[in-house]
Amino acid sequence: MKTIKSRFDDFRQQTNIVIYGTNTASGRLFDLVLLGIIVLSVFIVMLETVKGFDIKYHHELIILEWIITIFFTLEYVLRIISLKKPLKYIFSFYGIIDLIATLPMYLSLFYFGTSILTIVRALRLLRLFKILKHPQFSSQSTHLKEALIASRGKILIFIYFMLISSIIIGSLMYVVEGKEGGFTSIPISIYWTIVTLTTVGYGDISPITPLGQGIASLVMIMGYGIIAVPTGIVTAEFANNFHKKTVSGKINPCPNCGTEGHNYNAKHCYHCGAVLK
Repeated sequence: MKTIKSRFDDFRQQTNIVIYGTNTASGRLFDLVLLGIIVLSVFIVMLETVKGFDIKYHHELIILEWIITIFFTLEYVLRIISLKKPLKYIFSFYGIIDLIATLPMYLSLFYFGTSILTIVRALRLLRLFKILKHPQFSSQSTHLKEALIASRGKILIFIYFMLISSIIIGSLMYVVEGKEGGFTSIPISIYWTIVTLTTVGYGDISPITPLGQGIASLVMIMGYGIIAVPTGIVTAEFANNFHKKTVSGKINPCPNCGTEGHNYNAKHCYHCGAVLK
């Protein structure tokens, strides 16, 4: 007859397989259910901010949110129970996010005016990154991360150039337009420059002098060219890193039989089965 301890160990092992086993049928099903509930919870948060809808279905929305909160509470507790080192999860980034996203409904029982904390529930969307830790998604995210790291120097230089350009153009527009055109200060003029460069164009401030309008036209033309620069930098690095891995990986010779043509992430030789370096 199994002891209580052994039963608990079996329960913890099975729970761990369901919650963290992305390669098992039960694990994939759990991830799909969790994905649906996260999306539903965030959708409810958005509906609560629609005044007419909230007045009509406020009671139903509260009940749904409590059901979802209880589900996430049980899931949080089961995650802690299923791990041999629970403190590692509790104090991890996702562990803190899981806890914070669950607290608002409980706090509403003891404190009034905590409705603003319900927006914190939108943090549950961050958990989608944890759910999507499938090997296929992980490899693609790794490529993208490496491309961003490789291009960070160029992007930082680009951002620095944009900041300097915005300050110079903003100061120039302040001198050219002045308060009559709505450019009441250099910070306001820099704000207009950034909005115009990014092709947003709110229209709350606009130049009225011919010279100012000419400068604004040049800034708008610059904006269209500038938008493509960061994307081009990251895309080029992404393609370059992928090409390097593909080329170098295919050469990857087996130390035992010398066979080449292995993928860059291969661990064993497809010819003799020896471990690759």
